[in-house]
Amino acid sequence: MEKYDLIIIGSGAAGLTAGIYAARYNLNFLIIGELQGGAISEAHKVCNYPSQNNISGFELTKKIVEHLKELEGEIVQERVKEIKKEKDFFKIQTNKKEYFAKKIILAIGREKQILNVPGEKEFLGKGVSYCATCDAAFYKNKIVAVIGGGNVAITAALLLAEHAEKVYVIYRRDNFFRAEPAWIKQLEKENKIEPIFNSNVKEIFGKNSVEGVKLDTGKEIKLDGVFVEIGALPKEIISRSLGIKTEKGYIITDKNNQKTNINGIYAAGDITNNNLKQVITACAEGAIASTTAYEELKLEK
Repeated sequence: MEKYDLIIIGSGAAGLTAGIYAARYNLNFLIIGELQGGAISEAHKVCNYPSQNNISGFELTKKIVEHLKELEGEIVQERVKEIKKEKDFFKIQTNKKEYFAKKIILAIGREKQILNVPGEKEFLGKGVSYCATCDAAFYKNKIVAVIGGGNVAITAALLLAEHAEKVYVIYRRDNFFRAEPAWIKQLEKENKIEPIFNSNVKEIFGKNSVEGVKLDTGKEIKLDGVFVEIGALPKEIISRSLGIKTEKGYIITDKNNQKTNINGIYAAGDITNNNLKQVITACAEGAIASTTAYEELKLEK
């Protein structure tokens, strides 16, 4: 039976930062996560993290992980299936084994939304992608579309423009009001990118791979690839099973200490009900959650 002071669930920016603080507090801790770096690891560019005016999400993740490992922080790549309270410990069941912890930080982030249209599932990996950073290089001199209008969609389009012949950005609204002005300005300078507003994808069609999309305006666009970037939703399964209070699926924390309504469980990062879903706020919340856990463990000794 492996027992820890603290187990951090999620290995994105919030979870990794919580681990750095836990290591500095000399806690016996473990990070459990499926994707090292979480969503930020797939970001084409991060331009608003202090000291890093232009860095890829992959490189930023690498730096944070290196920092953690220098402090001898341990990360295991496993999927958490269930959490239960047993006396003075929480039992965490993963797809591989059981762990026990006095305190838990939930830094489980969000999962990408799907279009849920005909052809999306059928052509996944055959022209449909949810990660421009992963797949942009496969579309050299080809025609692609990005579906969405937020920061992630625009940065995906900018990356794809470095490879593709033409990039359409298909968005259901009449402007990119959700995106940062700095990203919009860059997009407007790129002559390979063409926005298509007030349009929704009704179908992705093709034979053996993507050949195009049908829009609700009646228009058809011939394409080689479709990148879906329509946002993300919180992962609710764990928080719901524990009775944690949420707001529209996001975990409610007290903000001063990152406490949830369940004693011994804290939350940090994109899974919480903060307004700004950014790497810097995720890191800050991870640091606060870890500090709170440390202070409470100290009082319990």
